[in-house]
Amino acid sequence: MITGIDIVKTQIRVAAGEDLHQDIGLPQQDDLKFHGAAIQCRVTTEDPENNFMPDTGQVTTYDAPGGTGVRLDGNVYPGYKVTPYFDSLLVKCCTRGEDFSDARIKMLRALEEFKIRGVKTNIPFMINVLKHPTFIAGKCSTTFIDENPDLFSFAHRPDTPNQLLQYIGNVTVNGFAGVTKRTKLVLPNMQEPQAGQLTPNQHTTKTVKDILDKQGADAAMQYVKDQPRVLLTDTTMRDAHQSLFATRMRTHDMLPAMKVYDRAMPNLFSVESWGGATFDVCYRFLGEDPWTRLRLLKKYMPHTLQQMLLRASNAVGYQNYPDNELKRFIEHSAATGVDVFRIFDSLNWIDQMERSITYVRETGKIAEGTMCFTGDFLSPHEHKYTLDYYMKLAQLLVDAGAQIIGIKDMAGLLKPKAAYELVGSLKAKFDVPVHLHTHDTTGNGVPTYVAATNAGVDVVDVAMSSMAGTTSQPSLATFYYALEGDKRQPDLNMHNVAVLNRYWSNVRPLYNDFSNGVNAPQPDLYQTEMPGGQYSNLKQQAQSLGINDFSLVEEKYREVNQLLGDIIKVTPSSKVVGDMAIFMIQNHLDKDNILTKGQRVDFPESVVNFFAGDLGQPYRGFPKDLQKVVLKDHSAITVRPGSLAKPVDFAAVKQELAAKINQEPSEDDLQGYIMYPKVFTTYFRNHQRYGEVMDLDTTTYYQGMRPGEILHVKYGQGKEMIIKLDFVSAPDDDGDRFLFFELDGRILKIKVKDNSMKDKVVSVSKADPDKSNEIGMPLNGNVVKVNVAEGDQVKVGDVLVVTEAMKMESAVKAPFTGKVTKVYAKVGDALKSQDLLLTLTEDA
Repeated sequence: MITGIDIVKTQIRVAAGEDLHQDIGLPQQDDLKFHGAAIQCRVTTEDPENNFMPDTGQVTTYDAPGGTGVRLDGNVYPGYKVTPYFDSLLVKCCTRGEDFSDARIKMLRALEEFKIRGVKTNIPFMINVLKHPTFIAGKCSTTFIDENPDLFSFAHRPDTPNQLLQYIGNVTVNGFAGVTKRTKLVLPNMQEPQAGQLTPNQHTTKTVKDILDKQGADAAMQYVKDQPRVLLTDTTMRDAHQSLFATRMRTHDMLPAMKVYDRAMPNLFSVESWGGATFDVCYRFLGEDPWTRLRLLKKYMPHTLQQMLLRASNAVGYQNYPDNELKRFIEHSAATGVDVFRIFDSLNWIDQMERSITYVRETGKIAEGTMCFTGDFLSPHEHKYTLDYYMKLAQLLVDAGAQIIGIKDMAGLLKPKAAYELVGSLKAKFDVPVHLHTHDTTGNGVPTYVAATNAGVDVVDVAMSSMAGTTSQPSLATFYYALEGDKRQPDLNMHNVAVLNRYWSNVRPLYNDFSNGVNAPQPDLYQTEMPGGQYSNLKQQAQSLGINDFSLVEEKYREVNQLLGDIIKVTPSSKVVGDMAIFMIQNHLDKDNILTKGQRVDFPESVVNFFAGDLGQPYRGFPKDLQKVVLKDHSAITVRPGSLAKPVDFAAVKQELAAKINQEPSEDDLQGYIMYPKVFTTYFRNHQRYGEVMDLDTTTYYQGMRPGEILHVKYGQGKEMIIKLDFVSAPDDDGDRFLFFELDGRILKIKVKDNSMKDKVVSVSKADPDKSNEIGMPLNGNVVKVNVAEGDQVKVGDVLVVTEAMKMESAVKAPFTGKVTKVYAKVGDALKSQDLLLTLTEDA
């Protein structure tokens, strides 16, 4: 019998290096034979993108691999809770094969078959290790990870089912701002258009787009001028819905129409489909990437010109961008799918437009130099915006290189006789096409277009009838029939127009919650001059601030316009008028007291920027007395703002963005970030969390689901999932609700914070990830040590707080040299990830 003493003696002999194989029957090393190879990978809840910090939470989905040669050691299951108080190990995965290569391939397959949702894991890192050439060659050393930073470059594979369930759960519990939950509306399928000149597989009709692609912009413009019939731009997919329901139309609802436009209406000039407010609204409200929308438009409408609205030096933003960014944005837009750039400046200042026109011309696309229309040059009382003013402006646009002269009548102020005079004068003097855009807000849209057609206008903007009228564009079909018997009547297949119109008529009710409520002509706008595209947005803004009588806003809007010197009103200058109107209402200001009371108030940022010259120089300058009151000690410029702007360092901005999103930014990402830094990063985080919400139908996107409802969602390439919502729990003590779904027959539980309970639940403020002075908890765990107090000076790298989670301590260090302004954390606090620990002020 072997005793404990025998074992100790044997261990001593082994430690001394004695050969014991004969004593205890072990074979010699040379006699050992391999019977295969094995690899073990330990799956942990550690985030390799965050220095392997442990993650905590509840496992909502756990699907494990299996098969010959795969062994799992662990007790994970759906609902398993990973706490910050124990080891982060979930499961050990072992694979066995005939040789190392076989075992490695099995392990790769096993790791890729794991589906673990609810917590982050180290699986992506282990996959990168297993695929690395050094590991495959068996030549890894202890410096392998340090020498191969590419191991931390991860392909972010979407988990669409789980992401969409998270979104559905959130909107089901918390709703969508401004939306009332009601009966689900079902969108009918798009009917097929009649077979005409275009068929799905054969393209025979020559379109303006075909000419542009094959012969260039000059040939395309010559074709437009040679057309005996007036051409049309359909605005349904941009300005129409911007003007009717605050730009809220989703790409999901555009797709069925996109797929038939080429065949249904081959003789259009263009479809206005991108730019303007659609860019930031996609990010801000729709959870979409505007560049994805543009690519889909190009893909499904290859023979139709895609037209965008470009705010000259403001691009698609609300500030002036440096020239190198403006050029790069235009180049990327052209390469991605834009064919026609309608370029305007909100103050009709040619200095702001000429570079945009040049940059568009350099891409080979079409530059439409646009003048914004206001006033009434036929009135004997109009002394500012006269016919001579517009003719001189048109000359400046042509001299700058505009290939089309655009007339942008934002508020429907252009009356029929004035349209005839203006278009006729332009056609008589300039050898370029004339493109007229108006809104039907005042009710005169179709007569104005007929008059312009008689004067020789080449293209007019219209919308499908169900998306036309009032603050939108005039009706396409109504305009067509108004020219019955006229040789300039547009060339349309009216059956196909009716098919498209029926589709759009079923889309519009989906957005009733965002409707501006205008259901009749508004001839009073001849006095207020409010753009149709601003009407719905400003009405929602006023209501959100408790101003329910919109007539007060309209009256103040007119007053503000005169105070500002009767300016051109289109984004972003119209925003200045709208912001100041609401500001004056809230602060009881009027034209009689603003110069005195205004000395003691700070005006909205948009108003200050306007008077500072950041939007450019208005025709005949600023009202000096009011400019002095608004600016106070702020200085003003008189030159083109872009000439003062420091060029964008794209490499530096790309590096900055990469640090924020933890991956290499695409050009789409870079442009979105430069235009709207905070909006884009918020969108990106939401997209990482919720995925391709564009795949959801619109009622579900805005309203969520109802218990018992079954949803079929198509996503990816030929994939479909079936979702059923079984039950929504009452909120618990932490304000959380649990939603029980069936996803393709499997039960899943989703936890959602009920925001309506936030006043009833004690919570800790979160650190804003975009504010470097707010220091947050690195992960769920406990505060072990607080090394600083309010008022302390700290240097970059100083340890501020020490935290502990899963038996691992982490030092939270100062990101810069500065002063501690507030300490929220206390030793012993159990906090969640990104709970606010302290705030700093950076030294100047």
